[in-house]
Amino acid sequence: MYKTVKPFIKWVGGKSQLLDEIRSKYPSEIDKYCEPFVGGGAVLFDVLANFNPKKVLINDINPELINTYIQIRDNAETVISLLYEMQKAFWEMDEQKQKEYYYGVRQKFNSLISLSAQTAEKAALFIFLNKTCFNGLYRVNANGQNNVPMGSYKKPTICDDENLRLVSHLLENVSIQCGDYSTCKDFIDNKTFVYIDPPYRPLSVTSSFTSYSKNDFGDDQQIMLGNFIKEISQKGAKIVASNSDPKNTNENDNFFDDLYSIFNIERVSASRMINSNAKGRGAIKELLIFNY
Repeated sequence: MYKTVKPFIKWVGGKSQLLDEIRSKYPSEIDKYCEPFVGGGAVLFDVLANFNPKKVLINDINPELINTYIQIRDNAETVISLLYEMQKAFWEMDEQKQKEYYYGVRQKFNSLISLSAQTAEKAALFIFLNKTCFNGLYRVNANGQNNVPMGSYKKPTICDDENLRLVSHLLENVSIQCGDYSTCKDFIDNKTFVYIDPPYRPLSVTSSFTSYSKNDFGDDQQIMLGNFIKEISQKGAKIVASNSDPKNTNENDNFFDDLYSIFNIERVSASRMINSNAKGRGAIKELLIFNY
């Protein structure tokens, strides 16, 4: 029976709903684990809680997300204390005051981005915004500033101290780095299980939001990632990768079938959660690509 640990943030493309399908691809033992696009960490926390790997490296290109992981690992009690105070203040406000508070927090967070601050305060602001913004999005403008509007929540859970302490404990011996996924290459060897969850290829021009980081991830980047996956596969690593299924909108689009033709490809059902139009949400197919 698997132990389930909740991610500490909501994240676009988070894998909580697909965990059963991804779990079915886990190796029987995981002593070494790598996640080059950690995002919300649903698979990471599942692996940490159930396999207790000896060596773990997680990475993401988003410096604010990575700072939050580091602060929860190293300074959980400070983050929890700050979040508790923010939650208490937010819950006691009327709707107008909450709105003013939210945009004040966003402005402060953006000032810390400008200073490249790596602090517990910035991590707490990051989590607050994640729990109170529209749909749990993380989106930045061309200057790297968060520009997500406030969501509609009266008393959102901003400080889940029990889960944050559990996550902090699981992260205790995890190596955390910020950078391009390719920087994980030297860590990965024939003893490593690698889960790869990159920015998905949009199913349509309008289905992509701008932008999780300042770096675009188009078809050229998907092809480069495909080459990286082939390279680490040749090292003997066991790999599972996720992506969108272009055949949801174009039955003749074989982009990933061609790119990953040497691997196994499985189509699994998922729910599209982020769409401003409720009719645009619902069951779609996603890809699980694996090499064993």
